Amino acid sequence: MTPSTNKAWLDLTVEETLEPDLPICDPHHHLWEFRKDRAAHKYLLDEILADVNAGHNVVSTVFIECGAMYKTSGPEALRVVGETEFVNGIAAMSESGLYGSCRVAAGIVGSVDLNMGTAAGALLDAHVAAGGGRFRGIRCQGNWDASDGINGGRNVTGPDRFSRSDFREGFAELAPRQLSFEAWCYHPQISEVTALAQAFPDTTIILNHFGGPLGIGPYKGKADEIFDTWQKDITELARCQNVVAKLGGLNMELNGFGWHEQAKPPTSEALMQATRRYYGFTIEQFGVERCMFESNFPVDMVTCSYNVLWNSFKRLTAAYSDAEKQHLYHNTAARVYRLG
Repeated sequence: MTPSTNKAWLDLTVEETLEPDLPICDPHHHLWEFRKDRAAHKYLLDEILADVNAGHNVVSTVFIECGAMYKTSGPEALRVVGETEFVNGIAAMSESGLYGSCRVAAGIVGSVDLNMGTAAGALLDAHVAAGGGRFRGIRCQGNWDASDGINGGRNVTGPDRFSRSDFREGFAELAPRQLSFEAWCYHPQISEVTALAQAFPDTTIILNHFGGPLGIGPYKGKADEIFDTWQKDITELARCQNVVAKLGGLNMELNGFGWHEQAKPPTSEALMQATRRYYGFTIEQFGVERCMFESNFPVDMVTCSYNVLWNSFKRLTAAYSDAEKQHLYHNTAARVYRLG
């Protein structure tokens, strides 16, 4: 196993696992290697197994595209299928049972540039064929901001990707194949996700990371103002019954909490106290049957360990009923990604 570059720092905050028997499906993580811009340069089967076996009862996971292991030959448009082939191999290793009971990458979400229009259909079919029965949907990133220092998603050239006619032609190819769409945007773009959901009510849309509330650049120091705007947009989005929400991904540098700059990593209590209003409001608007906790690892590793992260979620839900917890930690994700 290859440790993260900040492992010694992460080890400064160690906690006993809360509610260790509660079954968890982690519906949002990545797998990669050679990522020197991240705390974890390498995050493959050994690395994720170290995290899911650190104390919590993680029974399955869902891989989300991250631009890993694209092919270097063959038709340009089909090279992204290399990522699905790569992850399916890791999923097959996990399913053998030789690496423990957790089923890593039981669901796979790949990448398709929906701006291809109707041509996206053939690429979706190629992903399905490569996915070994595990392919569940795609993420075509839409996160964009005009500010210097705030990076946008791959191939995103402006704020209106989800509104473009060619994108929507490609988007229309998802529902006939029973494939879902991961909506990754920044908070000023949440209304675009709402418009997309209204236009395609038969397609399941999964909001990533609370819609990306920004806290750096021109947004620094405006947390309350941003939260007020975010609340209004989330309220409108939640009215779309085809949208479900992932609860997590708030510990990135772009969220502006600055955890990674502290002498020690935050405790699970500190994490939850700083962010609980986002979690609480989203659960209130969507309901537990349309919400699922996510790790966003190894990206969120910049702030805390896997064990501390899931402890922070469990502190939030300490007073929730067993049935509510089952939805938030496992059942919503298992249903949305059709994990059986």
